[in-house]
Amino acid sequence: MPTKTKENYLKAIYSLSLLDSSVSLSALSREMGVSVPTVNSMVKKLEADKWVKYEKYKPLKITAKGKRAAAMIIRRHRLTEMFLVQVMGFGWEEVHDIAEEMEHIDSPPLFDRMDELLNYPSVDPHGSPIPDKEGKVQQQDYSPLSDRRPGDNIRVCALKDSSTELLIYLTEQEITLGQELTVLKIEAFDKSMRFTMKSGKKLMLSTAVCQCLMTELV
Repeated sequence: MPTKTKENYLKAIYSLSLLDSSVSLSALSREMGVSVPTVNSMVKKLEADKWVKYEKYKPLKITAKGKRAAAMIIRRHRLTEMFLVQVMGFGWEEVHDIAEEMEHIDSPPLFDRMDELLNYPSVDPHGSPIPDKEGKVQQQDYSPLSDRRPGDNIRVCALKDSSTELLIYLTEQEITLGQELTVLKIEAFDKSMRFTMKSGKKLMLSTAVCQCLMTELV
């Protein structure tokens, strides 16, 4: 059976491979916060499982089997987060750590049942796509809020960053997925942005926050 540590490595490799199909050991080392020799030792175990292909002194590549296994880990994580929010009433800032534990439970019937009870959601509470049972992921075509211009009417669809600090801040600002905003002004000094909500409430968000909110025009 795969260990929790091996699955965490695989998930990290999968995420890095979305940026570059070839993943260096140094990049994986930084992602996992461990030394390159430690990464090298684990990569050999992942290769034995046929999750990655690796040759000494060359970048590693995730295999089709590895991609599907990683997608199943992500599927379990995101379904758990959605279940905790939609069924159990947790806040979207409370669910990550619980889902980190649940994602390592190898019980397809459990997660298939979750999926059914949730009416087969396509995204998690933070707007990230949930892989289907075949490991396929629906592509999203959103733009950061920071790319929008005065006069644009937009809808918040997903988060680029789902850190607890950001989620708590967004909750305090009454910003949720599906929220519609109109861009009023972009400050010349620091590029912070002023908005109005459908309710009429006005607010200002920093560039850092705007870069984390993925949006579509409405």
